[in-house]
Amino acid sequence: MSKQKVVFFWFRRELRLEDNVGLFHALESDYAVIPLFIFDTAILDSLAKNDARVTFIHQTLNKINTDLNVVKSSLLVKNGETLAVWKSLFEEFDIQGVFYNKDYEPYAIKRDQKITDLAKKNNAEVYAFKDQVIFEELEITKADGLPYTIYTPFKNKWLDKFKENGAFPGYSEKKQFSKFYPSNFKFPTLEDIGFEESKIVVKSHNLTKISNYGETRDFPALDSTSYLSPHLRFGTVSTRKLVIWANKKNAVFLSELIWREFFMQILFNFPKVMTDNFKSAYDGIKWRNNEAEFKKWCKGETGYPMVDAGMRQLNETGYMHNRVRMVVASFLCKHLLIQWQWGEAYFAEKLLDYDLSANVGNWQWAAGTGCDAAPYFRVFNPEIQLKKFDGKGVYIRQWIPEFDLGYSEPMVEHAMARERAIATYKEGIVK
Repeated sequence: MSKQKVVFFWFRRELRLEDNVGLFHALESDYAVIPLFIFDTAILDSLAKNDARVTFIHQTLNKINTDLNVVKSSLLVKNGETLAVWKSLFEEFDIQGVFYNKDYEPYAIKRDQKITDLAKKNNAEVYAFKDQVIFEELEITKADGLPYTIYTPFKNKWLDKFKENGAFPGYSEKKQFSKFYPSNFKFPTLEDIGFEESKIVVKSHNLTKISNYGETRDFPALDSTSYLSPHLRFGTVSTRKLVIWANKKNAVFLSELIWREFFMQILFNFPKVMTDNFKSAYDGIKWRNNEAEFKKWCKGETGYPMVDAGMRQLNETGYMHNRVRMVVASFLCKHLLIQWQWGEAYFAEKLLDYDLSANVGNWQWAAGTGCDAAPYFRVFNPEIQLKKFDGKGVYIRQWIPEFDLGYSEPMVEHAMARERAIATYKEGIVK
């Protein structure tokens, strides 16, 4: 008996049914669409069993599945090594096409090429679309076609092109839900994929909180951030809708969205930044990399309240205020002379909004080793940062309840650490 011909839409970083470019085009095809998500064991095997991001993904997929049930369809969720999963799918279904939205990280590019090769062997077409960015890796370049490595000219070119082209039109598939493959696939529990529910919760996003973003964004006690970042990372919100909103309402917030695309194209064009300094001249720096000091930093026990509050907030909630991220990163790299890769890896483990390109980009910015980075002699003074941005100590008392009971002494004296950092950088930088 012949199988029904179908196409697949593969969810990855765009966990939503509306305004989803790849899904829209899949539903425009001549075949019924099977929506798919794969819990990739190559990624999951390195995570804690109560990882909050896995819980959030599972909850989001459950909602998508519930919405699909309304039209007598369902989400096919698989758990395993991606290539092996796709091989089994090609055996089970008569797949005419695979639709997905592009991912620009090195691992994803290699993974997607393997699936493309497999699809071609099985006489299936592959259709990849731009969805998570407005302009992808090679769309914003200098006049000579080379990628920008400085943010401001990249931003200016981005804005010029946006004024010319705008964002993609919004895509809504509700009118086409009938094109989904009739199914009742079993939706797995977290336990089925080897995980357990996290106590850390991804908060709902709220754009009204950032109406005065430019004036309030540096003050952590105000809690004036939108909590959008995890939703942007996993695509539960549309990048296009956010950019269109920010373009009308908030230029400062739009700049932050452009930074996101800047770091994405840096990672694509210079994949070495994932593990190595963008500026190779900094490769000679002799880092101290003291493990005991690193552990104190991780636990929020440095004796600097702004640093400690930030790390405790991260450990307890998976969030950290953006201004505080700069302070804690500078402290690790400059005050303690610990390589940025150590901090980047810790953030990768803890941050709900962990995104490789942004995390690497921001850590290299703080360390002075990245493109358009802070100069090496810029060393944040954690005490001055505290006075400027949490002068009444509201934020630090929220995360350091023992603060007024006689807080511990700083693990390193600022003036000494600053001089040591500048001298070490000077000596290590290749002229």
